Amino acid sequence: MANLPVEVSPWTSDFGGSSIESRVRPGNSVRKRLKLPFEWQIGWRYTRAGKKSSGNGFISFIALVSMSGIALGVAALIVVLSVMNGFQRDVRDRMLSVLAHVEIFSPTGSMPDWQKTLNEAMRNPQVVAGAPYVDAQALLTRQDSVNGVSLRGVDPSLEGHVSDLAKETTVGSLSDLKPGEFGIVLGSQLAANLAVTVGDKVTLVAPEGSVTPAGMLPRLKQFTVVGVFESGHYEFDSSLAMIHIADAEALFRLPAPTGVRLRLHDMQKAPEVSHQLARSLSGDLYIRDWTKQNETWFSAVQIEKRMMFIILTLIIAVAAFNLVSSLVMTVTDKQPDIAILRTLGAQQRSIMKIFFVQGVTIGFIGTAIGVALGSALAASIPTVVPIIEHALGVQFLPPSIYFINELPSDLELGDVTRIGLMAFVLSALATLYPSWRGSRVRPAEALRYE
Repeated sequence: MANLPVEVSPWTSDFGGSSIESRVRPGNSVRKRLKLPFEWQIGWRYTRAGKKSSGNGFISFIALVSMSGIALGVAALIVVLSVMNGFQRDVRDRMLSVLAHVEIFSPTGSMPDWQKTLNEAMRNPQVVAGAPYVDAQALLTRQDSVNGVSLRGVDPSLEGHVSDLAKETTVGSLSDLKPGEFGIVLGSQLAANLAVTVGDKVTLVAPEGSVTPAGMLPRLKQFTVVGVFESGHYEFDSSLAMIHIADAEALFRLPAPTGVRLRLHDMQKAPEVSHQLARSLSGDLYIRDWTKQNETWFSAVQIEKRMMFIILTLIIAVAAFNLVSSLVMTVTDKQPDIAILRTLGAQQRSIMKIFFVQGVTIGFIGTAIGVALGSALAASIPTVVPIIEHALGVQFLPPSIYFINELPSDLELGDVTRIGLMAFVLSALATLYPSWRGSRVRPAEALRYE
């Protein structure tokens, strides 16, 4: 029955810019003529700009604006999240150049059997290396300058296995710390505050005083600056000082190191490894990973990323609302075409599919353009931003304020996928009401005045 001749009036409609008579020819099968479902073909053709009337062109212009809005929203969200990921990565890497991935320490302040603890920790396959350390607070003075410092006693031969400070020493060397010589390595900002360089003397004031007949007196010791490091993180460069672990034990009268610092194969597994070590290590010990040492900062960054994601998602939501208005106008303009399709036997769900395909096509194209544009911009930020700075004669990130000299970017596949899916789902949801409204058009009322 599909091959019987079909007679229709030469009614010219806008089903893709051609008449129904030219599409349904006598003696040909409709199924054979349309390789894809007719809902898909009509929906795709409605997406194109109409040429028969200015109204169709205006509707297509609104659809183009909706598509552009989705693309710009997606691109902006990808670029912003990539820049925030880049900042987080740079700050994290600079922190971990000073901090260990995992720290194990004793509640008593000293760990006499640290070698045993280190050997037990090395049995974990994620642990790469370990080194003992002494952690204390002190004051550094020189002439009229006084600075509170976080003092760390290290073993120069092992410290390079758990941190990058040996590589970041700009003046002198960490290996210049010798036991009994009382040398000290300072952060670059701390050295600038004290106005010292290699070879200068500084006085260290320990918080534990010495009892004398005259009363409690502070414990003082003069140290020689043997090196200056620059990690790129202001907190450490302005407050961290390192001395030899033997000098630290003698100065603070400790029988053994404070604890052991560990480096892992994968720093992202530090919380998991910490839980494993807590179950496997013997003795009363505290275990702390790098995420706990800076938990407040990382939590603040995550909250900021979520808020930026929500705020920039509103741009895509606005474009989706424009898509709703575009499809509603299309439904109003195409009521005669809908009536003819209903008269020829099209079901309501077929009419819904037509406008759903149109809206989803606009959303998909806008999302694809936005993903491509945003990914390209995010990947080229380290190259494009210096060019813009040079052309405008400005510097967006002065190193004296931000302690970085370039805008970082870290494009993550997970963020791109999540943004693309979110934009596509919003676009699909925006088509539901216009599609339903189109399916409710009554053929008799639509053709009454045609």
